[in-house]
Amino acid sequence: MSALLEVSDLNAFYGSSQALFGVSLSVAEGQAVALMGRNGMGKTTTIACLMRMLPSTGVIRFGGTDLTRVPSHRAARLGIGLVPEGRRVFAPLSVRENLVAAAKSGPWDQSKVVGLFPRLGERLNQSARTLSGGEQQMLVIGRALMTNPRLLILDEATEGLAPVVRQEIWQAIHCLKDDGQSILIVDKSVRELSTIADQCVILERGRDVWHGGPDALTNDLTNKYLGV
Repeated sequence: MSALLEVSDLNAFYGSSQALFGVSLSVAEGQAVALMGRNGMGKTTTIACLMRMLPSTGVIRFGGTDLTRVPSHRAARLGIGLVPEGRRVFAPLSVRENLVAAAKSGPWDQSKVVGLFPRLGERLNQSARTLSGGEQQMLVIGRALMTNPRLLILDEATEGLAPVVRQEIWQAIHCLKDDGQSILIVDKSVRELSTIADQCVILERGRDVWHGGPDALTNDLTNKYLGV
């Protein structure tokens, strides 16, 4: 498989404090890669660098394009769709308006999003602020898909949701993977990640300390790098 995203020697700073130290990872076309680690280890910072929301040094190539000097809006237009941590809907807008606001021509349109998340079809005219937390998360995923991304980045897409809603969203992510969508995913559920990830990357204090398939993720590794 050809590499869609290639990251090497990625370094990032918040002021004078270094947050990432030479991080490397890659996502191939049609592949799902899990970015793992305890809280505060650099996962969201890595995503911020990929989306060009945080300056960095090193190599970031997406679809053959060097992203290191590309502004965030251009990175998105190149085909990176972000589902950010914290369910950031456009609260005053309706569900339909949230979807249309991000729309870009391609296979993903409103009807296909509603097919993935039927609840949204029942609430197209409701304002996003009136949705439940789970429905808002479905909307944010749907909005990202409406950009018809080559790479979908999911940052804690199931955090804080009821178990039944978490399962709905995991089922949707599996459907996306089966459909050939390239995915970079952050989540705390090792069990769920292991069912979808082709490769895993573990971050520890801003460094990538382990790369491998989910089958090689032993109890010792999870206890060392992912345990509480």
